[in-house]
Amino acid sequence: MNLNKVFLLGNLTSEPELKNLPSGQSVCTFGVATNRVWTNKETGQKQQAAEFHNIVAWRHLANIAAQYLKKGGLVFVEGRLTTRSWDDASGVKKYKTEIVADNIQLGPRNSSPPTATAAFPKTEPKEEIPTIEEGEDINIDEVPF
Repeated sequence: MNLNKVFLLGNLTSEPELKNLPSGQSVCTFGVATNRVWTNKETGQKQQAAEFHNIVAWRHLANIAAQYLKKGGLVFVEGRLTTRSWDDASGVKKYKTEIVADNIQLGPRNSSPPTATAAFPKTEPKEEIPTIEEGEDINIDEVPF
């Protein structure tokens, strides 16, 4: 049995780019950055590294991503890895690995970290983050944004 599944929670590195193919299909591409934090065993110092991921969304999911995702915003992407190849102008074979999105969850409208006011942090009511699946029709007036 094989499995090709990716789950990412990160921030958009740029505004989503929506294109319509000659076939009429919509495709949206955007980048997501994820951070990894660990402690160096030798020095005891906290280390941090970022990874950058290329995301591709198709059809209805592409239109939603282009409309609601914004640079810097938090997003949860569920999808699969795919690698495509092509020959550049000089005949050199090039490869690009991307994540094809199956589901996208939009982050909260305000992705900034909460702030504390006085001795106790202010508790904000938690809002539900909608899940939008490929091929699903939604009524945007019913989405709790």
